[in-house]
Amino acid sequence: MSRRSTAKKRLILPDPIYNSRLVTLLINHMLKDGKKSIARSFIYEALKIIEEKKGSDPLEVLEQAVRNSTPLIEVKARRIGGSTYQVPMEVRVDRGITLALRVVNSFSLQRLGKTIAVKLANELIDAANETGNTIKKREEMHRMAEANKAFVHYRY
Repeated sequence: MSRRSTAKKRLILPDPIYNSRLVTLLINHMLKDGKKSIARSFIYEALKIIEEKKGSDPLEVLEQAVRNSTPLIEVKARRIGGSTYQVPMEVRVDRGITLALRVVNSFSLQRLGKTIAVKLANELIDAANETGNTIKKREEMHRMAEANKAFVHYRY
């Protein structure tokens, strides 16, 4: 950790089409080699696919998917007296959103499908319906925290 002042949070501007900061965060997580326009086209295509499949507002599906896949507790490694303990800690809101988007992004790229937009749309729909790999990952994080709750007094 830095001994100097903490880094300031950068202001994230909403995207031009949906006027949502969450969409901008998802675009930033999908970036490859700094090609934002390509990532933006993937996201917008995925949101159109969601609208066609679900028949509802794709922004609501995205928000529901992020809400469902956001972990409440995570474990962090803490070294005490030569031993490393997995200490359960509560997740702040911004960190939870970041974790959820990271997991959705990684599992959507692992899915089978033709294009990235189709894969992402299917993963977001599954997460909104509380099924799929993103929900399993969240449950796994909660199980790890539950298993290590004896070390909760080592929190910092």
